[in-house]
Amino acid sequence: MRIARFAKGDGVAYGVVEGESGESQTVEELYGHPFGIDPAGVRLTGNRYPLAEVRLLAPVLPSKVVAIGKNYAEHVREMGSAEVPAEPVLFLKPSTSVTGHGDRIAYPVKLTDRVDHEGELAVIIGRLCRDVPKERAEEVIFGYTCANDVTARDLQARDGQWTRAKGFDTFCPLGPWMETAADPADLGITTTVNGDVRQHARTSELLWDVPSLIEYVSSVMTLLPGDVLLTGTPEGVGPMTAGDEVSVTIESIGTLTNRVTIRD
Repeated sequence: MRIARFAKGDGVAYGVVEGESGESQTVEELYGHPFGIDPAGVRLTGNRYPLAEVRLLAPVLPSKVVAIGKNYAEHVREMGSAEVPAEPVLFLKPSTSVTGHGDRIAYPVKLTDRVDHEGELAVIIGRLCRDVPKERAEEVIFGYTCANDVTARDLQARDGQWTRAKGFDTFCPLGPWMETAADPADLGITTTVNGDVRQHARTSELLWDVPSLIEYVSSVMTLLPGDVLLTGTPEGVGPMTAGDEVSVTIESIGTLTNRVTIRD
């Protein structure tokens, strides 16, 4: 099931997306909140809208975005490391970095000379959890979406840690919706810039798979409903410039597209 968060005339709602593409796609509004205390109370309202006539928003507003670095071997090598890490590399992106499908990526040209794309599979947490064994990871996952872990590469190198480089407003596009039925074990992931393929891999190439990441991250911190876990980017990261259209497509989920503009 594909669940979108969208703007409509009188506010913001969640809805179920139906149809495969183009004008046939619709979104049927949900009553209740998918991450609420009573999921059983969530139901369809019967209000249906053409998907093309609503504005899709970031599918969640997380308390935190937990990200994994260096989780594809070829990406580790392209970043100049001789060996893969002995355990997952964790960092955080602020909730204020989250933006949605169709929104702009704001390039802070006064502060950085290079902003890179990093297409990734994102995991959406569905319930409060801590110390989750990987065998039970599926129980705490609500769904999956596409992500772009936008990074100011020069600041990342200069600072020696990643908070500033990855924490700017709009540096975490998510969308276009959440897919609750995807199997993350072997999904194709492709990043394009202006239609040209920059990254292509499969999630089966992850050094640490989704259940292992859930176990590892939840041993460190409590995860809340709506929190986002970015699973890492494959090789092929590279720069974006103002005017570029960047898309992250993940098999069985959809395509997240954003345009790069100069930050005011």
